[in-house]
Amino acid sequence: MHNNLETPALLLDEGRMQHNIERMQNRMNQLGVAFRPHVKTSKCLEVVRRQMAAGARGITVSTLKEAEEFFRAGVDDILYAVAIVPNKLDHALKLIRAGLRLTLLVESVAMAEQVARHGAANGVCYDVLIEIDTDGHRSGVKPADPLLPQIAAALQGGARLKGVMTHAGASYDLNTPEALAAMAEQERSRCVAAAENLRAAGHACEVVSVGSTPTALSARHLQGVTEVRAGVYVFFDMVMADVGVCMSNDVAISVLCTVIGHQPDQGWIITDGGWMAMSRDLGHQSHGYGLVCDVDGKPVDGLTFGKANQEHGVLQWTGEGDISQLFPVGSSLRILPNHACATGAQHGQYHVIPQKGGELKVWPRFSGW
Repeated sequence: MHNNLETPALLLDEGRMQHNIERMQNRMNQLGVAFRPHVKTSKCLEVVRRQMAAGARGITVSTLKEAEEFFRAGVDDILYAVAIVPNKLDHALKLIRAGLRLTLLVESVAMAEQVARHGAANGVCYDVLIEIDTDGHRSGVKPADPLLPQIAAALQGGARLKGVMTHAGASYDLNTPEALAAMAEQERSRCVAAAENLRAAGHACEVVSVGSTPTALSARHLQGVTEVRAGVYVFFDMVMADVGVCMSNDVAISVLCTVIGHQPDQGWIITDGGWMAMSRDLGHQSHGYGLVCDVDGKPVDGLTFGKANQEHGVLQWTGEGDISQLFPVGSSLRILPNHACATGAQHGQYHVIPQKGGELKVWPRFSGW
């Protein structure tokens, strides 16, 4: 099936992807919350259509380009989950005026004031979430920070407080079910506490949005939460396998590459899949630049991917036998990525292995801001 593909090429196993979509949606249904998948992983309409068909209620994006592309395709309820800055407000305004129900994110009084002023000056009222820091991983306001009600108070006139949002990115550093469940509860309880603090200060807080793939799959209950967001689950990757929320045979994307040469004295197999095809993301570094598999997607014992140049992948063979015979020039290998979002971003399309068999399909993906 892959013989005629010019490599490196990004493969997508449709059956694995569909299983991943159904697994997450079923989990959210069991927990009784709305699910708003993060589409930055795929940046692909065909993938998002399947997530929506499974029961997703709106989507989450990381760029206004994503919002624009998916709105053009008919998705009209979108959360832009990166704190807004002044130079993006006109773009957001254009989308809202075109009919998009766009929710923005802030984490400071200064930006809340600017959003409100911009909305008032242009005759719109922006829906806004406040980002809550529940794990010290990245951005946001602590649940009990006195700034929180001040930010909420600034959202008036041309903006309104819609709720709170958090992302437990620290969950990516964990690897036991107990630790993941504890992080999911920390994420839930602290975001709910932020909402309760706002309500106590007299602010309506209808949305309590949490999420990461590990915590979404590890939460034991989500009392007080209205929606969950997760993204990489749709494909999974080797970081998620290391975290323990999937197996390598759940990973739905891989990079097909071709053996272009050997260095027998070093035990090296050289491929045309370097870091431009894989990205430079080493994940937890347990798999080098990715997990090496045969052309059918089965991991190859004794073959590791520890070195990469721009267009050369250098695989290290530690097994028995002549590498030029075992992996001849022109033969194919597949690499499961460490970080699906980063690897996907290196490619302009998916070569889709159909769930029901047959010829490969091509699904376009986009990039940029």
